[in-house]
Amino acid sequence: MSAPDPQSLATEIGAELVSAPAGSSADVLARHAAAVMGTYGTPQRVLVRGEGALVWDADGRRYVDLLGGIATAVLGHAHPLLTAAVTTQLATLGHVSNFFATPVQVALAERLLGVLRAPAGSGVFFANSGAEANEAAFKIARRTGRPRVISALGAFHGRTMGALSLTANPAYREPFEPLVPGVERVPYGDVDALAALVAQDPAQVAAVFLEPVQGEGGVLPAPDGYLAAAREITGAAGALLVLDEVQTGIARTGAWYAHQLPGLGLPDGVLPDVVTTAKGLGGGIPIGAAVALGEHVASLLGPGQHGTTYGGNPVSAAAGLAVLHAVERDGLVEAAATIGTTLNAAVEALVAGGAPLLRGVRGAGALQALLLDAPLSKAFAAAALDAGFIVNAVAPDAVRLAPPLVLTPGQLAEFTTALPDLLERAATTGGPS
Repeated sequence: MSAPDPQSLATEIGAELVSAPAGSSADVLARHAAAVMGTYGTPQRVLVRGEGALVWDADGRRYVDLLGGIATAVLGHAHPLLTAAVTTQLATLGHVSNFFATPVQVALAERLLGVLRAPAGSGVFFANSGAEANEAAFKIARRTGRPRVISALGAFHGRTMGALSLTANPAYREPFEPLVPGVERVPYGDVDALAALVAQDPAQVAAVFLEPVQGEGGVLPAPDGYLAAAREITGAAGALLVLDEVQTGIARTGAWYAHQLPGLGLPDGVLPDVVTTAKGLGGGIPIGAAVALGEHVASLLGPGQHGTTYGGNPVSAAAGLAVLHAVERDGLVEAAATIGTTLNAAVEALVAGGAPLLRGVRGAGALQALLLDAPLSKAFAAAALDAGFIVNAVAPDAVRLAPPLVLTPGQLAEFTTALPDLLERAATTGGPS
């Protein structure tokens, strides 16, 4: 039998992919239950297509995506630049091991160092996800030779074993204990508590891990001055300050990285030791990075001490470059800030007008949480989905919004206009009928 024509084969496979999933949402969900491990529970919908900040399900229903794949699809869906970059790179060079360098990987590392205002001697370790980026940061901390690592209550750093050890939620940790030893926790935002815990034995503290905004903790921004105080405390102890910007990075909060925001972040010219980033960096293509700022920190991991097969592969690197270029070209840092101020104004007006259930909003830029006065976030999220809006019940009384930064004013207004009805339904019925 002769080998198939490559073009015909590509066409055949492409047609199969385009037509899948076949059938209605109910059909696909039945197949899902029989074939996919149930670690996420039953999917809420079967999504098949997207454009900008809109997605459609297998039954043809349209939704405004206000979650962006959990703060990941910063350019929205089917963005032409991202699509072209990934397609072109895959057609040129799809993957080589890290025994070899590629120009696109080096270019992305240089671009990230520039965005983070990194000093000479800094370096980037590329991974595949935020959890893996935090694993790399944990290993950097271990290389200091100090045993103590401090994270915050309410923190979420990932579900791999090292990242899970840093994560605060006992429900996530306890089924997998014993975890990595040496991790201690401190109340988030409490400078005195952090100083006191470090002071118990400062020479043994390797690192403090903090999120500038606790995303999974309910979209909780650090109090003004907290990160600056953490920088002073860790600096005095000779410990590393690691900022987990997996969710807050890549323009999400109205700055390239949240630690660059006035008040919430660090003073101008003051840097953390390590920044971890992922999610928005690839715009939906898997990529993560641990960025070590300064020659000393970048040299803590030496040859052979860490690695990954796919980290920094050419396709993911091309995606990262496309995202960074589009964010800068299209003013998406400013767009994120505008999304936040517009949403805040709408919520303030509703609260002033006596809207049921709603008590305010908190967050930064395009990472926000609607705050409820009762534990009805799941009811609200269900009502919103039924009405064509994708949001996330991140805490019992908080609904997370992390939309694509290409969300249009009209699409945001569509949601804020619908808010009173959604709140009423959640407050009176506990969800959609």
